[in-house]
Amino acid sequence: MGWALVAAAEPHHRKGWLKRFDPRFWTVDFARPMMASVMSEVPGTLRVEAVFYQKQDLAGLIWESADRWDHPLLAYETKRDFRHTKLSFRWRSGGVKPLDALHGPTLTIEGRDAAGSPRAWYVRLWNYAVGTADDAVVTLDFDALVGGFLLPGEADPVWAGDIDRMFISLVPPDYDGGDAVLPAPARGWAEMSQIACTGSGSVLAIGDVVMPEHGLGIAGGYDDSYHLTPARLVRQMVQLGYRGDVVHYVGMSHYMRLEAADGAFHASVTGGALNAPCAAWHAGFAAACEAAGLGVIWSLSYELFDAYCPEDWKQRASDGSPALTGWEPPSTLLSPANAEAMGYLQAVARAFVAIGAAAGLALKFQVGEPWWWIAGERRICAYDAAATAMLGSASVPIADVREALDAPQLAMLDALGALLAGSTAALVAAARDEAGTAGLVSHLLVYLPTVLDLATPAVRRANVPLGWAAPAFEVLQLEDYDWVTGGRGAETMAARAAMAVRLGYPVDEQHYFAGFVLLPEQRAAWAEIAEAAGAARRAGVARAFIWALPQVARDGFVAFDERGGDGEDDVQAFDAVDFPLAIGREAVVATEFSTQIVSSPSGHEQRASEWAEARMRYDAGPGIRSEADVRVLTDFFRARRGAARAFRFRDPFDGSSAADGGLPTATDQLLGQGDGVRRQFALVKRYGAGDAEQVRPIRLPVAASVRVSVDGIETAAFLITDEGDVSLDAAPGPGIAVRAGFLFDVPVRFAEDRLEASRATFLAGELASVPLIEVRAPW
Repeated sequence: MGWALVAAAEPHHRKGWLKRFDPRFWTVDFARPMMASVMSEVPGTLRVEAVFYQKQDLAGLIWESADRWDHPLLAYETKRDFRHTKLSFRWRSGGVKPLDALHGPTLTIEGRDAAGSPRAWYVRLWNYAVGTADDAVVTLDFDALVGGFLLPGEADPVWAGDIDRMFISLVPPDYDGGDAVLPAPARGWAEMSQIACTGSGSVLAIGDVVMPEHGLGIAGGYDDSYHLTPARLVRQMVQLGYRGDVVHYVGMSHYMRLEAADGAFHASVTGGALNAPCAAWHAGFAAACEAAGLGVIWSLSYELFDAYCPEDWKQRASDGSPALTGWEPPSTLLSPANAEAMGYLQAVARAFVAIGAAAGLALKFQVGEPWWWIAGERRICAYDAAATAMLGSASVPIADVREALDAPQLAMLDALGALLAGSTAALVAAARDEAGTAGLVSHLLVYLPTVLDLATPAVRRANVPLGWAAPAFEVLQLEDYDWVTGGRGAETMAARAAMAVRLGYPVDEQHYFAGFVLLPEQRAAWAEIAEAAGAARRAGVARAFIWALPQVARDGFVAFDERGGDGEDDVQAFDAVDFPLAIGREAVVATEFSTQIVSSPSGHEQRASEWAEARMRYDAGPGIRSEADVRVLTDFFRARRGAARAFRFRDPFDGSSAADGGLPTATDQLLGQGDGVRRQFALVKRYGAGDAEQVRPIRLPVAASVRVSVDGIETAAFLITDEGDVSLDAAPGPGIAVRAGFLFDVPVRFAEDRLEASRATFLAGELASVPLIEVRAPW
């Protein structure tokens, strides 16, 4: 799998044209606890749904001059000059302040005046409306636009030559700017239809690259995309080459219906589990996915925004403190033992499954990362009132899950595992019941770095319960981004095997999630993420997903399939078989580089090395000594389909880490130094010294030959990954040297698609030619 990071679109990248103010590219935003969403299901029309809880709630319908949300290859151009542009639309609304009211819909324009000074203008839409306060045609000529409430007395002419963004404000009918709670949640809506933009400034260029399908899936989350239109998201998915199912995490902070209680707002199922804007947005998202040929895996976790979670629902440590994640503001974890909390999750699951069914989608549901939270100082959060009551005498103190635990403590972890498995089974059962005769495919997502933490091996009793064993779910999904981005990706292979043994899901019934990059300055981590996705596919997982779309768009990540013209991918193009050793021992060896040399008339030269590493060539012809050798070679050549498939070849002069080419020792080659966290070290062989040293990656070690030392002491506490790296059982401390010795092979292919053999020339002593050429290892 190939990949790249695109910082900005280049002139040669495909572009199209967009009318400014296209409904798909508006956004909506607001302050908690209110909720709003924007959809663009009908051409030329956008609709905002909102629910207000306080008298000060305000939603903004936003158009930005700079596209901050689309992938660089798909973004519209930045054009802050709105002059010579006219926008018209039909405005209809209900449940919000009307156009003619104080605090009615106002267009706020943020930018700079003609002198370059930052400022804002406030344009009352009613001043440019023809019709009623709830149904009118609004026409905005940016060359003659004037701010102010009453005109002409309060006129404030707009200079439209340098605008950053503009937004239309929507507030509830009882809006007064105060923080008083409304008597009941107030639902409102506004619709802009017949949107038309004219004038010489009305057209924007927009990226229109279409990447070929590459075999990866994409994941995303509502909490990161609630403000965008569904059409905008689906366009990115499809044009970036993602196909099949989309994993859609419904989030933990925006889907819930709220009710006021005791000075706070808590999740409630009164009137339905989902708030109206969320339900409308997801109906549009499901329909857009179905129309694009995408499926949806609805992902629901036990995580809930802490401020919205009833106190009794929360997991708690032994001191009564709630389970809180590291997000700011924090989220909490629902207790699997709390019947009311689990009933709430089941209602939410039913609501999303019903949305999928209404859109005609195949129904797929994921229980996302369910676990008992491990708080600071390794305290398990399993002491909430519901859990304590349900466990009874089995609830015993566990101060630190890293410590050696006695039999009652282990029995408590087993009981917690049974509670967790029972709760996930009930959640899936509710989703299946909602699906009815249409059927439903269940998925379980497990976050490996937490549940298989080597420092807390007993925790898997609670967080990887045997009640999850196949066939409890149809698909097991695994995620490990902390390992991957922390240089510990090799741990995934052993963890995947451990999960297969414990739960009984073979690799081809597993999915893998690669990602994610939290901050823009961490974008270099995409290299490890892409490699991890490729490694999972080579390991045979049914599907690999990239997590997640917002970060893909932000950082400009693109994936592409590096398959050749015959349609075979890099996994199929390499066979892990040895070239016949007896024939290869007599091979002629050639080491080559590629150097550009420019000679001046004076005889001076400029030299540029085009390859960072040497490329090996071999001729195995001299090793053919008998007709039996010819038959062996012909059989091997046909099995490789000529030059189509690469294979392992032992270099007769350079196949050992030892400087003299002899048997390896555990201290031959320095692999690196520990940092207290890193456990995976790539095998290398070093040539030369000082500034001229060349470090050669070794990808095909002879597994049984590898010897490793840590701080000069040989150890057997390691394994060799599928990529040929050393994965130590324990991370070496800071500054501790890791060394290794090994025999190794070179990945090569036949240089030609022909193999000639003649009895006459062979018997006359003429040597055959069997040229081989090194290829880069396919991982």
